Amino acid sequence: MRFLVFLCTFVSVVLFMPPCVRAAALTVDLGDAQQVTLVGAIQRWDIDGNHRRPVDPKAAIDAPYVDARAVHKGGGKWVFENLPKGTYDLLIMAQPRVRVEGFQYVPVLEFDPFIKPDQKVDDEVRDFIVDDIRKARHYENIVRPLYMAGNDRNIRVLVMLIRDQPTSYTPGAGTMRFEIWQYDNNYGGWQKHRRTKVLHRVLMQVSELRQWTWLWDTRLGGIEIADQPVTIEYRLPQQSDKTLGGLYPY
Repeated sequence: MRFLVFLCTFVSVVLFMPPCVRAAALTVDLGDAQQVTLVGAIQRWDIDGNHRRPVDPKAAIDAPYVDARAVHKGGGKWVFENLPKGTYDLLIMAQPRVRVEGFQYVPVLEFDPFIKPDQKVDDEVRDFIVDDIRKARHYENIVRPLYMAGNDRNIRVLVMLIRDQPTSYTPGAGTMRFEIWQYDNNYGGWQKHRRTKVLHRVLMQVSELRQWTWLWDTRLGGIEIADQPVTIEYRLPQQSDKTLGGLYPY
């Protein structure tokens, strides 16, 4: 009888105990990067490409939300000791006023797949999309396509939108957004879809905004963590290097 009671108790514990969450260490090697203040990891999207948390309308450029923070181990090595299984975008903050962030070409519509960053866009199509964005009317006075990737059916574009002209909302304030746009091939012609996916929305003083560097890099996006240690080597761009897309002081 005692054995039967023990067996029933053991089965109940096994059945109802929480599942084991796999985790692993992630090391980010930044080489001789100086004045780095934060290396963070963000689980921005779920497996279907939906936001895991709403976009914060009160977000501050110098105080980003992250799901995990790496520990500085000396030199250029920053380590996430026990990062739960998932897909992450990395974010690096450095002085003075530098932010570098990873991203993915997330689905804009339900049931669409992610687009990989190595899916190149034909030069002629790229030129058309850049020109279409330039000619379109926008609330923002700066609308700049930063990166794009896709196939012969869908192309996604990371777009920076800034309004730094005077508004009646808050004197001296400007708005900045980063979004993923999608262009669809409809009977041979490319058209922008109305829906977009917002990555960030920031309201700040224009005088401060113009002093910041906020860059984007797919090499810091879509980092897969399972149960094995992962090491990433990354070098922050030099101030004179303009190869990455994003906001530069102006």
